[in-house]
Amino acid sequence: MPTEWTVRAITRAMLPILLLLTLVELGSGLVLGSFESELLRYPTLLALVPVTIGTAGNLGSILAARLSTAFHLGTLSFDPTDEELAGNALATVALSVTVFPVVGVGAWGLTSLVGQTRLPVRTVLSVSLASGVVLAVLAVAVTLAATYAAYRFELDPDDVVIPLVTNSCDVLGVLVLFASVQVFV
Repeated sequence: MPTEWTVRAITRAMLPILLLLTLVELGSGLVLGSFESELLRYPTLLALVPVTIGTAGNLGSILAARLSTAFHLGTLSFDPTDEELAGNALATVALSVTVFPVVGVGAWGLTSLVGQTRLPVRTVLSVSLASGVVLAVLAVAVTLAATYAAYRFELDPDDVVIPLVTNSCDVLGVLVLFASVQVFV
Protein backbone atom coordinates (compact mmCIF):
# COMPACT_ATOMS: atom_id res chain seq x y z
CA MET A 1 0.00 0.00 0.00
CA PRO A 2 1.47 3.39 -0.90
CA THR A 3 2.50 5.45 2.10
CA GLU A 4 2.53 8.82 0.35
CA TRP A 5 -0.44 10.53 -1.25
CA THR A 6 1.14 13.06 -3.56
CA VAL A 7 0.20 14.01 -7.09
CA ARG A 8 3.52 12.54 -8.23
CA ALA A 9 2.94 9.17 -6.54
CA ILE A 10 -0.63 8.89 -7.80
CA THR A 11 0.43 9.87 -11.33
CA ARG A 12 3.27 7.34 -11.27
CA ALA A 13 0.85 4.58 -10.27
CA MET A 14 -2.03 5.53 -12.56
CA LEU A 15 -0.51 6.90 -15.78
CA PRO A 16 0.68 3.55 -17.19
CA ILE A 17 -2.66 1.95 -16.38
CA LEU A 18 -4.65 4.78 -17.96
CA LEU A 19 -2.51 4.74 -21.11
CA LEU A 20 -2.97 0.98 -21.46
CA LEU A 21 -6.72 1.30 -20.90
CA THR A 22 -6.92 3.99 -23.58
CA LEU A 23 -5.50 1.50 -26.07
CA VAL A 24 -7.97 -1.13 -24.86
CA GLU A 25 -10.87 1.28 -25.42
CA LEU A 26 -9.63 2.04 -28.93
CA GLY A 27 -9.72 -1.69 -29.62
CA SER A 28 -13.27 -1.84 -28.29
CA GLY A 29 -14.32 0.92 -30.66
CA LEU A 30 -12.77 -0.92 -33.60
CA VAL A 31 -14.59 -4.11 -32.68
CA LEU A 32 -17.85 -2.19 -32.33
CA GLY A 33 -17.30 -0.57 -35.72
CA SER A 34 -16.93 -3.97 -37.33
CA PHE A 35 -20.52 -4.75 -36.29
CA GLU A 36 -21.96 -1.52 -37.67
CA SER A 37 -24.08 -3.12 -40.39
CA GLU A 38 -25.69 -5.51 -37.91
CA LEU A 39 -26.46 -2.64 -35.53
CA LEU A 40 -28.07 -0.62 -38.29
CA ARG A 41 -30.15 -3.60 -39.37
CA TYR A 42 -31.42 -4.20 -35.82
CA PRO A 43 -31.75 -0.89 -33.93
CA THR A 44 -32.68 -2.70 -30.71
CA LEU A 45 -29.17 -4.13 -30.63
CA LEU A 46 -27.82 -0.62 -31.04
CA ALA A 47 -29.83 0.41 -27.98
CA LEU A 48 -28.47 -2.59 -26.06
CA VAL A 49 -24.77 -1.81 -26.60
CA PRO A 50 -24.22 1.10 -24.19
CA VAL A 51 -26.61 -0.23 -21.57
CA THR A 52 -25.09 -3.71 -21.63
CA ILE A 53 -21.48 -2.59 -21.32
CA GLY A 54 -22.40 0.07 -18.76
CA THR A 55 -24.38 -2.34 -16.61
CA ALA A 56 -21.62 -4.97 -16.74
CA GLY A 57 -19.09 -2.32 -15.72
CA ASN A 58 -21.36 -1.20 -12.90
CA LEU A 59 -21.73 -4.75 -11.58
CA GLY A 60 -17.96 -5.22 -11.70
CA SER A 61 -17.45 -1.86 -10.00
CA ILE A 62 -19.80 -2.79 -7.17
CA LEU A 63 -17.83 -5.97 -6.59
CA ALA A 64 -14.55 -4.06 -6.86
CA ALA A 65 -15.70 -1.54 -4.24
CA ARG A 66 -16.73 -4.33 -1.89
CA LEU A 67 -13.42 -6.15 -2.33
CA SER A 68 -11.47 -2.92 -1.91
CA THR A 69 -13.28 -2.19 1.34
CA ALA A 70 -12.55 -5.72 2.57
CA PHE A 71 -8.91 -5.21 1.54
CA HIS A 72 -8.63 -1.99 3.55
CA LEU A 73 -10.34 -3.61 6.55
CA GLY A 74 -7.92 -6.53 6.34
CA THR A 75 -10.70 -9.08 5.89
CA LEU A 76 -10.09 -9.91 2.22
CA SER A 77 -8.88 -13.41 1.60
CA PHE A 78 -8.12 -14.76 -1.82
CA ASP A 79 -8.84 -18.27 -0.57
CA PRO A 80 -11.35 -19.97 -2.90
CA THR A 81 -13.21 -21.27 0.15
CA ASP A 82 -13.73 -17.76 1.57
CA GLU A 83 -17.49 -17.43 2.01
CA GLU A 84 -17.47 -13.61 1.84
CA LEU A 85 -15.59 -13.65 -1.46
CA ALA A 86 -17.83 -16.36 -2.91
CA GLY A 87 -20.96 -14.59 -1.64
CA ASN A 88 -19.97 -11.32 -3.28
CA ALA A 89 -19.19 -13.08 -6.56
CA LEU A 90 -22.49 -14.97 -6.45
CA ALA A 91 -24.40 -11.78 -5.64
CA THR A 92 -22.87 -10.12 -8.72
CA VAL A 93 -24.05 -12.93 -10.97
CA ALA A 94 -27.47 -12.97 -9.28
CA LEU A 95 -27.81 -9.23 -9.88
CA SER A 96 -27.09 -9.79 -13.56
CA VAL A 97 -29.86 -12.37 -13.76
CA THR A 98 -32.32 -9.82 -12.38
CA VAL A 99 -31.06 -6.68 -14.14
CA PHE A 100 -30.31 -7.82 -17.68
CA PRO A 101 -33.84 -9.04 -18.51
CA VAL A 102 -35.05 -5.55 -17.59
CA VAL A 103 -32.33 -4.07 -19.81
CA GLY A 104 -33.42 -6.26 -22.74
CA VAL A 105 -37.12 -5.55 -22.38
CA GLY A 106 -36.38 -1.85 -21.87
CA ALA A 107 -34.29 -1.66 -25.05
CA TRP A 108 -36.99 -3.49 -26.99
CA GLY A 109 -39.69 -1.22 -25.56
CA LEU A 110 -37.84 1.98 -26.35
CA THR A 111 -37.09 0.97 -29.92
CA SER A 112 -40.66 -0.20 -30.42
CA LEU A 113 -41.92 3.21 -29.26
CA VAL A 114 -40.09 4.83 -32.16
CA GLY A 115 -41.10 2.07 -34.59
CA GLN A 116 -37.64 0.57 -35.01
CA THR A 117 -38.14 -2.91 -33.56
CA ARG A 118 -37.20 -5.67 -35.98
CA LEU A 119 -36.56 -8.39 -33.45
CA PRO A 120 -39.11 -10.16 -31.24
CA VAL A 121 -38.97 -9.33 -27.54
CA ARG A 122 -38.07 -12.97 -26.75
CA THR A 123 -34.94 -12.73 -28.92
CA VAL A 124 -33.85 -9.43 -27.39
CA LEU A 125 -34.48 -10.83 -23.91
CA SER A 126 -32.39 -13.92 -24.70
CA VAL A 127 -29.52 -11.85 -26.09
CA SER A 128 -29.58 -9.50 -23.11
CA LEU A 129 -29.83 -12.21 -20.44
CA ALA A 130 -27.19 -14.48 -21.97
CA SER A 131 -24.72 -11.68 -22.54
CA GLY A 132 -25.42 -10.25 -19.08
CA VAL A 133 -24.77 -13.49 -17.23
CA VAL A 134 -21.59 -14.20 -19.21
CA LEU A 135 -20.41 -10.63 -18.63
CA ALA A 136 -21.11 -10.90 -14.91
CA VAL A 137 -18.98 -14.03 -14.67
CA LEU A 138 -16.21 -12.31 -16.66
CA ALA A 139 -16.53 -9.16 -14.52
CA VAL A 140 -16.10 -11.29 -11.38
CA ALA A 141 -12.98 -12.91 -12.86
CA VAL A 142 -11.49 -9.57 -13.97
CA THR A 143 -12.31 -7.95 -10.63
CA LEU A 144 -10.72 -10.76 -8.63
CA ALA A 145 -7.63 -10.77 -10.85
CA ALA A 146 -7.27 -6.97 -10.74
CA THR A 147 -7.75 -6.84 -6.97
CA TYR A 148 -5.18 -9.58 -6.49
CA ALA A 149 -2.74 -7.82 -8.85
CA ALA A 150 -3.22 -4.55 -6.93
CA TYR A 151 -2.48 -6.41 -3.71
CA ARG A 152 0.63 -8.09 -5.17
CA PHE A 153 2.00 -4.84 -6.66
CA GLU A 154 1.18 -2.92 -3.46
CA LEU A 155 -1.21 -0.57 -5.24
CA ASP A 156 -4.39 0.81 -3.75
CA PRO A 157 -7.27 -1.20 -5.26
CA ASP A 158 -9.47 1.91 -4.98
CA ASP A 159 -7.26 3.55 -7.60
CA VAL A 160 -6.73 0.76 -10.11
CA VAL A 161 -9.42 -1.90 -9.94
CA ILE A 162 -12.51 0.07 -10.98
CA PRO A 163 -10.87 1.61 -14.07
CA LEU A 164 -9.56 -1.81 -15.08
CA VAL A 165 -12.92 -3.48 -14.55
CA THR A 166 -15.01 -0.87 -16.36
CA ASN A 167 -12.67 -0.72 -19.36
CA SER A 168 -12.44 -4.50 -19.54
CA CYS A 169 -16.21 -4.74 -19.41
CA ASP A 170 -16.43 -2.29 -22.31
CA VAL A 171 -14.33 -4.54 -24.53
CA LEU A 172 -15.76 -7.79 -23.24
CA GLY A 173 -19.27 -6.35 -23.40
CA VAL A 174 -19.02 -5.71 -27.12
CA LEU A 175 -17.54 -9.15 -27.79
CA VAL A 176 -20.00 -11.05 -25.59
CA LEU A 177 -23.01 -9.11 -26.84
CA PHE A 178 -22.22 -9.89 -30.45
CA ALA A 179 -21.41 -13.51 -29.63
CA SER A 180 -24.91 -13.71 -28.11
CA VAL A 181 -26.34 -12.05 -31.22
CA GLN A 182 -24.69 -14.73 -33.36
CA VAL A 183 -26.34 -17.42 -31.23
CA PHE A 184 -29.86 -15.96 -30.89
CA VAL A 185 -30.48 -13.77 -33.96
